[in-house]
Amino acid sequence: MIFTHTRLDPSWEDALHQEFLEPYYETLRATISQAYDTKVIYPLQTEIFAAFNLCPLPNVRVVILGQDPYHGEGEAHGLAFSVRDDVAVPPSLRNVLKEIATGTGTPATATSDLTNWATQGVLLLNSTLTVEKDNAGSHQTLGWEQFTDSVIKIISDSQSNVVFLLWGAFAQKKQRLIDETKHLVLVAAHPSPLSAHRGFFDCRHFTATNEYLKGHGFKEIIW
Repeated sequence: MIFTHTRLDPSWEDALHQEFLEPYYETLRATISQAYDTKVIYPLQTEIFAAFNLCPLPNVRVVILGQDPYHGEGEAHGLAFSVRDDVAVPPSLRNVLKEIATGTGTPATATSDLTNWATQGVLLLNSTLTVEKDNAGSHQTLGWEQFTDSVIKIISDSQSNVVFLLWGAFAQKKQRLIDETKHLVLVAAHPSPLSAHRGFFDCRHFTATNEYLKGHGFKEIIW
């Protein structure tokens, strides 16, 4: 069972079928479902799996890993780093868009809503898929990380020539889940204003990603 009021792309539902049967997931599902009934939780329950629905498993060409959803009102909509266009651009995303412009020589086509990246094959995966309003990291110990670790492992095992962008120490801990003999892993500092100047700016990840994809016969991402 997934969640009430949610849907999941069939390719992911099939790939994650066994995960949904695990005892930890049933506990997670019950805990999160109760939280939605009693507190303000982001994103909307219908958007918990938005990243998966916009980017089916066979379409995954790039994985960008975030930590947990934005916890402010109206911000999170199920895609890591992304907010809708009527929401102020968060500082980390502003730095991502800045690096695209300087690293590729072309301004990003995205503004704040990264849905177009997702539909091109970029899985914008938060390690934790839900959060309580105004309480950053509040759902990080409930089981989501075990679930999303399995997602990363499934991608690594079942797909080939995927680019994994791991920004910051938290994301880089996931490198152990990825078979680097068949995928490209790019690491850099986190784009947060606190760390972007320590290795995110000038990382040229967006150019390197497209060069790799093109070299393996895939379409480049229009950033």
